[in-house]
This record gives sequence, structure tokens and C-alpha cells, in this order.
Amino acid sequence: MKRIQLVGIVSLLILGLVAMVTASSENITDVSRYFYNGDGKIKLFSEKNGISFNGQYRKGKGIYDDKSLITIRRLFGGQNDKPLSAISLRLIEFLDYLEDNIHSGARITIVSGWRSPRYNTDLRNKGRLAAKASLHQYGMAADIKIQGTSSRHVWNTVKKLGFGGTGYYKGELVHIDVGPARSWDEKTSGVGTDISTQNKLIGLVTDYDIYLPGEMIDLRFIRMTAFPIGVIPEFVLEKVENNGPSKEITRFKPSFAVAVKSQCPQFSDIGQMMGIRWKLPSDILPGRYKIRTSFCQRLWEDMPTEIYTPEFAIIHR
Repeated sequence: MKRIQLVGIVSLLILGLVAMVTASSENITDVSRYFYNGDGKIKLFSEKNGISFNGQYRKGKGIYDDKSLITIRRLFGGQNDKPLSAISLRLIEFLDYLEDNIHSGARITIVSGWRSPRYNTDLRNKGRLAAKASLHQYGMAADIKIQGTSSRHVWNTVKKLGFGGTGYYKGELVHIDVGPARSWDEKTSGVGTDISTQNKLIGLVTDYDIYLPGEMIDLRFIRMTAFPIGVIPEFVLEKVENNGPSKEITRFKPSFAVAVKSQCPQFSDIGQMMGIRWKLPSDILPGRYKIRTSFCQRLWEDMPTEIYTPEFAIIHR
């Protein structure tokens, strides 16, 4: 009897240890991932396809519910078998942040979410206000209405934050994106001009704003308007200093979504310029960082020679 009890106790201790290790492992990754985030709950409705979502999409500080994200992706017009139509978590979190701070518990109506490059071009050809380098094509933008709140108020709120892009056309809708900080109206949108031709506005973004040492970082290029584009396959990680210029930390060769067989690989579409991955050093110091990349065999004279990601943070637990 005592032997049975002893075995039982040992088994419980082992199970308890496994549970502690599992919980500890989950805790390591459960950190807030974005500079602007909400409470992890959101109420969404798509005016285009009638899909709705009302619930929790985030289970911890930075652990997301896959089932909820699948519904949200469909709601935004994305398809789960098309990586190009993935919806940016940064956008979902930012919409949640706006809802929490402008009208808590309000429903957000998505009038236009993800757009395929072909659909975006069709809108332009019809004379609609669709930018050639539109972030809708990258799952980073939405035209919305927040229940009980004027779109002008949302527009002004985002402008004051100094984060993301917002456009207001004096109607029910307001454009929200998680690209560079900027604002416009129907007179200053730049649609129909050469503001983005020849990749003038090309950018590089990270999947998160906040990382732990040793984690994988995902990168993608955005706002391309002309192909092919040659990219030097060696990127540079720089630490942002409080005073003075940023400091080079390391050079690295990330993995790309397509095979890289030369010192100047040429990319021919949006899909090829996403899914760029690199594992952060495990001994990296906490602080603010950015990643620099350069272009080669430039066919487009207005395109910059090099670009940086927005700043992101490395934290230690």
C-alpha cells in the first residue's frame, strides 16, 4: 500500500514539474508585442461579406488565438490559403487600441480590408481613391466606421498619436493603417500623382514591435510599385543610441521566401518580398533597434538606395 502511495506521489510530482516547465515556457513568449495594443477583445463586422467577430483574439499579453485570427482574416477579405492576404496583427491591435480609447465596446465596421494587387489596380482604373502603393495590399490597412463615433474624431485622434496613417474624406469612413505616421484628406491624398512611382515609398517592416533575445524576426517589404527590385541579401542590425547616430551591431543574411542564388537577387512581386526571416542573437542587449537594407542594380532612379525598418525594442525577462 505504501509503495502504491509512493508511486502515486512521485507521479504527481513529475506531472507538477512538467506543468511548471510548460507554464514557464509559455511565460517566456507571453510578452506584449506592440507599442499600441488593446485589451485583446474586439467587436468587428464586415460590410462587404457580412462576417462578424465579437470576442477575444488574444489569450495573454502576446499569445494569440489562432481560431479567432482565422475568422478575422476572412472578415477582412483574406483567404487562409493565401499568405499574401494575412492581416497584420499590428493593425488588429491598433484598431483595438482605438476602440478602447475612443469608444470602449463599440463595434468597428470594416468597409474595405485586404485588397489583392489586381483588385486595387481595378479600383484605380475606375477612378476610385486607391493609392498605387496602398497598404490594403499588405493587410496593413482598413477603411472603417466606429460605432457611435464620427470618423473625423477618429482621424484627429490618430493624427495626435503620431502613429500610423489616417485618411478622411469627409464622409462616414476613415482610413487607418499601420504604416509610417502621416495624414491626409481628399485634397491631399496624393492619389493620381507620382508620389509613389518607381518605388519612392518602398519600406521594410518587422512583424512585431517588441522581441526577446534569440527570437525569430519576420520582415517584409511594403509599398512597392515597380518590379523587378534587386536587394543586397546582407542586412544590418543597428542599435539606436539616445544621443548621436545609431551603432552597427551585426551584419546578417536572412532566409528569403524564394531561393537566393546571387549577390543581387531580383524580386518580381509582392509575395516574393515577404517571409524574410532571421533569428536574433541570444546575447543581444536590451534597447531600441532598427534594420537597414540596401538595393542593387537599381532600375528605378527615384527609388532610395537604402531603407530602415521602424524602430523595435529588445527586452529581457
